Amino acid sequence: MNLFLAELKQVLREVFADRYAKATMIGAIILYSVFYPAAYRHEVTQDLPVAVVDQDHGPSSRQFIRRLDAVRTVRIAGFEMSVAQARRGVEQGRYEGIVVIPHDFERDIARGGTGNIVVLANGAYLSRGSNVLVAVGEVAAGMSVELARAGARSGFRREAPPLQLTQRPLFNVREGYGSGMVPGVAEIIVHQTLLIGIGVILGGRRQRNGGRRLSYRFSQWSGMLAGFACIGLPAVLYYAGFTFWVQDYPHGGNLGGLAVVAPLYIAAVLCFGLFVGSFFSRREHAFQFITGASLVLFFLANLSWPLSSTPPLLAALAKLLPTTPGVNAMVQINQMGASLQETLPQLLNLLALVVVYAGLVAWRFRRGGDAGDRGRAAAPA
Repeated sequence: MNLFLAELKQVLREVFADRYAKATMIGAIILYSVFYPAAYRHEVTQDLPVAVVDQDHGPSSRQFIRRLDAVRTVRIAGFEMSVAQARRGVEQGRYEGIVVIPHDFERDIARGGTGNIVVLANGAYLSRGSNVLVAVGEVAAGMSVELARAGARSGFRREAPPLQLTQRPLFNVREGYGSGMVPGVAEIIVHQTLLIGIGVILGGRRQRNGGRRLSYRFSQWSGMLAGFACIGLPAVLYYAGFTFWVQDYPHGGNLGGLAVVAPLYIAAVLCFGLFVGSFFSRREHAFQFITGASLVLFFLANLSWPLSSTPPLLAALAKLLPTTPGVNAMVQINQMGASLQETLPQLLNLLALVVVYAGLVAWRFRRGGDAGDRGRAAAPA
């Protein structure tokens, strides 16, 4: 117990004395909580500029253009004479999409059809292009339904849509990009800052130990875990509670479940961090090897990329990372109000990772070898 408490205090002293570790594990958490969600404060895309190529110039095409311009997502930024001219506008960055109304649009409607419209979106920004397609599709679908109803009242036979789809979001009620992405990214931010901080501390210790492997007893490295947990657990709860409340993101779905998932996630992250950090012979290695992995971790968590489209081998390997089950469990519990039973696969995955990486940490810090008891000297008194 004395070794446990001594190492716990030593870790906290090192973190607060090391400006890089303190800036990463504490300063970055606060800065990211303010500046990262600010980029998505508008939540939904608005006023995306589109070009219209009206080759028909009929009453129906003018009605469609008026309705399209009234949609919040897009705005008509210009009228072009040809698709080639509109395409040059997209290439120059003036438009995000092109709406082409063919010359037989009015005639097709008069014959009982619904008219055909061509929509081209800029693929350089996937979210913008998809929003342009969705906005134009909604206007076209609404106009098609009205034409079908008008034809039915006049006795004119028209092919009406078999059903009308009404979408109602259950969790991301504003259908905003921020509400969908920020909660998951927040857990990865906590993961990355903890890993970098652990790497800085262990890399510094090993550097002062002449690059030799560090050696600790169970009571010592478990004290290190407890010391880092004193920073990591408040960080994840700070995001899950205070930050999401201030930034008005979904939160507080299942507080009881959060009290179980958050400590388990942090335990898995810290065991993984100690194992990875034990290989760093210099403190700078933590920044070099960990910083650039954030985007990869986010995609492997399958929040923005569906699991069904992920290669099975890659999906299986992703379960070896704490972020894959941890991010999904945290989002399901905190944002969606899922029960512990519903997140049981993720919880079992996290528990297995705690056991596996704790065993690897014990193996890496085993006494003997090239460092022996001199590993104690790596932790300054």
